[in-house]
Amino acid sequence: MQIARTLPELRAALAGRERPAFVPTMGNLHDGHIALVRQARPLADTLVASIFVNRLQFLPHEDFDSYPRTWDADCARLEAADCDIVFAPRERDLYPEPQTFKIQPDPALADILEGQFRPGFFTGVCTVVMKLFAAVLLPCGGGTAVFGKKDYQQLMVIRRMVEQFALPVDIVAGDTSRASDGLALSSRNGYLDAGQRTQAVQLSQALQALAQAALAGSAPLPQLEERAMQALQAQGWAPDYLTVRQRHDLQPPQSGTATGTLVTLGAARLGGTRLIDNLEF
Repeated sequence: MQIARTLPELRAALAGRERPAFVPTMGNLHDGHIALVRQARPLADTLVASIFVNRLQFLPHEDFDSYPRTWDADCARLEAADCDIVFAPRERDLYPEPQTFKIQPDPALADILEGQFRPGFFTGVCTVVMKLFAAVLLPCGGGTAVFGKKDYQQLMVIRRMVEQFALPVDIVAGDTSRASDGLALSSRNGYLDAGQRTQAVQLSQALQALAQAALAGSAPLPQLEERAMQALQAQGWAPDYLTVRQRHDLQPPQSGTATGTLVTLGAARLGGTRLIDNLEF
């Protein structure tokens, strides 16, 4: 496995390779990341993973400085998963000067849900993903990038960006990896203490209950969503949203929307840790 820290090192490692598969990460890898790497492995002759904690997608009060960096363990896991190249730039390599040119995603998709509670988040995501695509995939004539459904809105924003810019990149979605109790795997799960970790599965359970209530049609959706929020609050959470949306645009469902086209999405704080999850139905 080759490790490239700078753009010239990456270009040298990619020389002569065509249309690689790419898995971008912020490191602190868990089984969910490795599942994406294994999904990407048969999609191309060359598999690249990146490790970069992107300052642009963190708000000033968020955990950029404390976000776990686990370099040695990450490299060991990627090598065991048969990764060919790890691109791990420093900030000065990817942002050699202040990044004043940024990708502004469609507000109809990016300023709702996560974008409402983390303003500017998707601008930071789109900007770094565009730079990573320009570094890893575009010099090779394009390729495939694998993103997890756990970050459902992020996946949709990136898909839309690729479509609008006509990038030669195929976006492949990976299913959410879960612990045995149903908790979605996340790097931020490591912030939970033992009691919170036991309680954390309540978020996925709340989304399942909301989906079942929506299917039953026992009350209007806004009322069901409010009940779901109140139920989670009663268990000690501070929810930002629990909602049912159309998969294709993340807008509220229209009357008569068919089962199999919807998704419940939720974000909530448990203690000082903010968790997100979703469930297609």
